Amino acid sequence: MNAGSQLARLLSPIPIFAETNFSMKKLLLASALTWLFTATVFGQSAKVTSYGETITADGAVDIKKLPDMVTEGEKVNLKVSGTVQSVCQKKGCWMKMDMGDGKTMMVHFKDYGFFVPKDCSGKKLIMDGVAFIEVTPVDQLRHYAEDAGKSKAEIEKIVDPEKELTFEASGVLLYE
Repeated sequence: MNAGSQLARLLSPIPIFAETNFSMKKLLLASALTWLFTATVFGQSAKVTSYGETITADGAVDIKKLPDMVTEGEKVNLKVSGTVQSVCQKKGCWMKMDMGDGKTMMVHFKDYGFFVPKDCSGKKLIMDGVAFIEVTPVDQLRHYAEDAGKSKAEIEKIVDPEKELTFEASGVLLYE
């Protein structure tokens, strides 16, 4: 019995190999599919970097649900998952999260205790902290615009304070 027929006998319980017309093409196809499945399921774990307090991903709420969970004058402790829209380009000391509806949410870091990488725009993350609604004064909005690299003309167009959903993160898991 040659090696090919031994292999066919071993693989015959698998439907694709049960045919008597076993070929090397089928073996290669099955090997490729097995490799692809294994790489997809087991080999593609994302690199995760932690900033601030150590947190886990358990119990994170999609950021799109957050506006319905926070009312004015209330602070809500929770974990949120979402995508970074923009980051302070001077230090990484604040970021804006994409709310999925064309709006963003400002995120600060507890006690100015940690920063995130300046190149994390577009990346997924989970953060733990406090969500609340606040009015951001014009001078602070202009400061954020300057940190974001906006032009002087764009900064001067900021003339009204904004009431916005804000988040103070105590810990962040950033997915690379």
